[in-house]
Amino acid sequence: MAGREPRFYRLIYNLASLAMFGWVMAAYRLSPLLYAASGMWRWVLYAAQLVIAVVIFRCVRQTGAGDFLGISQFHSATVHPRKLVTSGWYARVRHPLYLYSALFLALNPVMTARWFLLTIFSVTYFIVGGLIEERRLLKEFGDEYRRYRQRVPFMIPSPKCTRQP
Repeated sequence: MAGREPRFYRLIYNLASLAMFGWVMAAYRLSPLLYAASGMWRWVLYAAQLVIAVVIFRCVRQTGAGDFLGISQFHSATVHPRKLVTSGWYARVRHPLYLYSALFLALNPVMTARWFLLTIFSVTYFIVGGLIEERRLLKEFGDEYRRYRQRVPFMIPSPKCTRQP
């Protein structure tokens, strides 16, 4: 079907992301420290990351964890048509997973050189990936996605977008 991603794209993407995260964590103690939040600020940043992790989890549940992780592709030889999700966090921004993942990475209370590189590479991927995904969603959902795109901002929430998640 036109506009569909390759069959195991999501699974391969998630495995590559896991490998990159492993690369960062494997050298966590060896990577130069850029800063470390201390005292109350450390706990504020951890709390913010916890809230963001809950939002990310809810976004994944809203779109379907099996589809997001790429494991639902193992259960069926045919790809089932998807429904465009425009409610909840998706009523605020078109790519909430990218937005909140970038915030999660940026708000790490201990910033090493590798974590910083992971953050920079990830944010770059989120923007480029979001733009590529926009083209695929236009092909898949057509006018429905065009209308959604006119109402809801790309990745930065707007005060005009007042729907509650």
